Amino acid sequence: MGKKIIVAGAGHGGITAAALLAKQGFDVTVFERGEKGKLGYDWTDIFDPKALDVVGCPRPAEDKFDWKIDMTFFGPHTDDRHKIRQRVPNDPEQMEIKMERRDIYELLIDFAEKSGVKFVYGVNILAPLMKGSRVAGIKTDKGFFLGDMVIDAAGAESPIRTKLPEELGIQKHPVWGEKFYVYRAFYDLPVNPDTVEDKYKVMLLPEEGQIGICWVATEESFSDLLIGRMDPFDAEEAECAAEEFRKTNPQLGSTRIRGGQMVEIPVRQPLSVLVADGYAAIGDSAFMTVPIIGSGIGNAIKNSKLLAEAIVNAEARDYSAKALWEYQKAYYKEMGAGIAPLAAVKLLLTRISREQLDYAIDKGILTHHEMTITANHTSLWKFVNFDWRLPLRGFALLGDMDLTKKGIRVVKDVVKIIKVCKRMPDTYELSAVKAWAEQYDKILTAK
Repeated sequence: MGKKIIVAGAGHGGITAAALLAKQGFDVTVFERGEKGKLGYDWTDIFDPKALDVVGCPRPAEDKFDWKIDMTFFGPHTDDRHKIRQRVPNDPEQMEIKMERRDIYELLIDFAEKSGVKFVYGVNILAPLMKGSRVAGIKTDKGFFLGDMVIDAAGAESPIRTKLPEELGIQKHPVWGEKFYVYRAFYDLPVNPDTVEDKYKVMLLPEEGQIGICWVATEESFSDLLIGRMDPFDAEEAECAAEEFRKTNPQLGSTRIRGGQMVEIPVRQPLSVLVADGYAAIGDSAFMTVPIIGSGIGNAIKNSKLLAEAIVNAEARDYSAKALWEYQKAYYKEMGAGIAPLAAVKLLLTRISREQLDYAIDKGILTHHEMTITANHTSLWKFVNFDWRLPLRGFALLGDMDLTKKGIRVVKDVVKIIKVCKRMPDTYELSAVKAWAEQYDKILTAK
């Protein structure tokens, strides 16, 4: 077998996997629909810079990023006395950075090109090119491209993954509750930023009849608005919602400076089956975001090393599902089995009422420990805090028996998913893998 690798889509993890493989002598080409120099949404994003260290990518220059500040969380009607502010330690080892999306891409692409990766832009990927049950390349609007294997980094609705044969057992589309529809835009700042107490204000379930979040972030010269909902909406609806938020958030200006895009962000458990013969998914294509916050850049970059190692170590360079299963096992051991229970916790937001969320915040059931969530929190246990107040919080929870029942349900789902993750097949045998995946997905389906 040869060593020609196709990366479908310039996802962050796909780019760094390409770089690592090119350094090992593989012939790697990234096919991307966007234009060179214009990749990424017109906004900033937050990620763990230590992910770059994992793959050997240089960190960005200091003038290219800021350190993320703490967020302050509000329920639908929570007042200033009960708001919850994160307490991320002022420690670079635990803090995340904020960068322009396009600068992140520029950094990663430069790293990949210097490693020997080729990029082909302006190519619309249409479907996988199959040879029997094996992925042998990609179909595009510019023709067919053959490779010894395809790395799928084309996003949550990847045209590769969503058109794979059913018999491979790989989930095609996220279902309701597994992705957020997001509008984000930057506006002018009509107030002095020094007068704004909560500079990164996050509102949970802020809109009547909608399951979602909103944030209003105050920067030095502009305001940053994000509206996220479980149900689809459009930019016109978003602007109407923004008008409502301005009534209680005077820091949110009315003149849009940039952004105004609608995107879909996966907020679910990792994909249950990541591989097939000649195929492996990474990043949003594999749903590698932290479900509660939708952050996945750092995770995809870190896991690209696991994928590259599995490809390098594949016996006889056959890139079979059996060989690539080592990537899936390594991913779940390092991160996936910890992220999956977080998806069960996330589902609680689809089940509780706005009044119950207010109650949990006002009574101190939720604290800064649970809300200090970063992309490094890839395990439920990293932000569960067992302190002397835990019994008091439990007693307060009993004050709303319906909320208590919903909480117990989450605990049961967490236990189930932990047990199922431990039963992942040790070797790839299709019928066993599909049976395991069915158990895994069933637990975490919103209902």
